[in-house]
Amino acid sequence: MGIGSDVIEGLGLSDPVLRLGVTGLSRAGKTVFITSLVANLLERGRMHGLRAAADGRLRAVWLQPQPDDTIPRFDYERHLAALTGPRPHWPDGTRHVSQLRLSMRLEGGGFFGMRGARNLHLDIVDYPGEWLLDLRLMERDFAQWSDEVLDRMPGRPGADGFAAALAALNSDAKMTEPVALSLAETYSEHLARARAAGWSDCTPGRFLIPGELAGSPALTFAPLPAPLRDGPLGREFRRRFDAYKSRVVRPFFREHFARIDRQVVLVDVLGAIHRGPAAVEDMRRAMADVLTAFRPGRAGWLAQLLGTRRVERILFAATKADHLHHMQHPALTAILTGMLREARDRADFQGARTEAMSLAALRATTEDMIRQNGEDLPAVRGWLADGRQAALYPGELPTDPGALLHPARQGADAWLDGDYAIMDFAPAPLTLRPGDGPPHIRLDRAAEFLIGDRL
Repeated sequence: MGIGSDVIEGLGLSDPVLRLGVTGLSRAGKTVFITSLVANLLERGRMHGLRAAADGRLRAVWLQPQPDDTIPRFDYERHLAALTGPRPHWPDGTRHVSQLRLSMRLEGGGFFGMRGARNLHLDIVDYPGEWLLDLRLMERDFAQWSDEVLDRMPGRPGADGFAAALAALNSDAKMTEPVALSLAETYSEHLARARAAGWSDCTPGRFLIPGELAGSPALTFAPLPAPLRDGPLGREFRRRFDAYKSRVVRPFFREHFARIDRQVVLVDVLGAIHRGPAAVEDMRRAMADVLTAFRPGRAGWLAQLLGTRRVERILFAATKADHLHHMQHPALTAILTGMLREARDRADFQGARTEAMSLAALRATTEDMIRQNGEDLPAVRGWLADGRQAALYPGELPTDPGALLHPARQGADAWLDGDYAIMDFAPAPLTLRPGDGPPHIRLDRAAEFLIGDRL
């Protein structure tokens, strides 16, 4: 979109900046969310739920140069080309922190009934969800973390290999780098396989995305059972675990969280339901730890780190709503809300707002009715990666979220009353009209919650 000279002249260094953090648990679609959000803010024909766009107060939006010289720019143009090009495909996932700045020209509104034109910069910060889960480590010592990990590990991919590696050690095992490296590599392989299978709680997060820290002592440890913790190996692993928290986790949140005003946590609830009760409970625990860590107050390490500043709004969004007929969207939102309820009830947010919502940042399907066993079922139809079209009726989600959450909490092996299917749809070929961003479901409402009060 072209920007007039009056807009450029009105752009000052003192214009306010709103920082939006975007992260998500495994396979939640962070890159797609940011790309579609930016595209739909630039071309606002589908943003009717964003009031400033609907009533014309949002006059212009344009991309700015990356403001932080040491943070990579979010590669918006490449990701948009992947989603909307002649052969659309899903872009690569998040592997590191990145950032993008949008500038907005606004007319009227604002704080204290201000009138006249004003500007707002929106800095969108993308970071891996694996790093967000490291929040839980900061309030745990090595023994607590080890016990939790080892208790939930049986039955997950790669667990048997790691258990065999531990069984080969005796209680006075010496600390040697080959032994430490072998254990760390076996544990990292387990985490990678568990994440690929859809498990949410896979810590430490940097073991999955090590970057320049690969092979360093801070990433060369593993959980140990109690008999191994008092020996030389256990003492060194405890030291390295503490170093990971102090030299990797804490600096990341100090440098990035300290400036975030609003936060989005994207969640693949449908994927967890498809994988079964254990995956749903694992996701619920992970989100509870994330939400509790945002709680203000003197007792929390994050609050101490950030001082008086806090995240003002947190949106938990169940993604891939386009995999369901719209008749089932309320049930999906209710399940996500139920997952969050315990943590929200026990946390005192002191004014911070939280919201749960189901959405699709890029709608890849259309709605359809299919006939099955003499019954018409509400389905969705989309393109598969091999170029074929397919229709899916995923099963009927219960209107009472407890029908899923209670069996998950009780350790059920499978759902008693339903078999919930999922299909990997590819992005649909698009022909966009001038002024329209990519099709979505409730992305405009998400934007209204996150930034609408500042527009």
